[in-house]
Amino acid sequence: MLIDSHSHIYLEDFNNDLGEVIQRSKDAGVEKIILPNIDTGTIERLLAVSKKYHGICYPLIGLHPTSVDAGYKNKLREMEAWLEKEKFYGIGEVGIDLYWDKTWQKEQEDAFIYQLRVAKNKNLPVVIHVRNSFAEVYNILEKEQDGRLEGIFHCFTGNVSEAKKITGLGFKLGVGGVVTFKNSNLREVLQQIDVCHLVLETDSPYLAPVPFRGKRNESAYLKLVADKVAEVYSLPPDEVARVTSGNVKSLFGL
Repeated sequence: MLIDSHSHIYLEDFNNDLGEVIQRSKDAGVEKIILPNIDTGTIERLLAVSKKYHGICYPLIGLHPTSVDAGYKNKLREMEAWLEKEKFYGIGEVGIDLYWDKTWQKEQEDAFIYQLRVAKNKNLPVVIHVRNSFAEVYNILEKEQDGRLEGIFHCFTGNVSEAKKITGLGFKLGVGGVVTFKNSNLREVLQQIDVCHLVLETDSPYLAPVPFRGKRNESAYLKLVADKVAEVYSLPPDEVARVTSGNVKSLFGL
């Protein structure tokens, strides 16, 4: 069994064929899908999909760093209120993104710290978004780690040193379609990291693996990621599925 540890199939990209997308994922051996939230405007769609496909889709709640703006404190309060009303399996997708714009960097850092503390108080795992911000994210996480934080560095594309820092804090590396890209050095990095530190993800509808690169991604394509990871480690695909899915089950209490 494969588990997609990061997918946004509740977005409008899937409005017309979500049932077919779910069926294709089942056919490909992907039996469970973790759904990280983006902002206050996506929560209701996220919950609707999770309830319709109960036992397959598992919702997380969080404020994505690119959704942080002047009103971020109100958004965080709304997120926290939802935690009292509905069942969520983790806090995410949270973190710091300095790729597009550094205008709200201080606010992103504050929101990240706040949500890490919510995760600790609620005993929930965290899914972390990092883009052009590894040092900033790691410095905060290192200070906040008191033994109660665990989770995933989503869409890991860093170097060996960064990978070892992440695993040293007790976090997993989220590996997706990038591992299939010819211009990526991720395969060489992973060869120096034990497979026990990995979870697999698609980040649907983004970052589709080869041969679907540039097209809409979906959870069924996780098998292509698993096959490439198996190739990297010279392991049977079933063993990669067993290890990575076991990690996801353990993290999210599935």
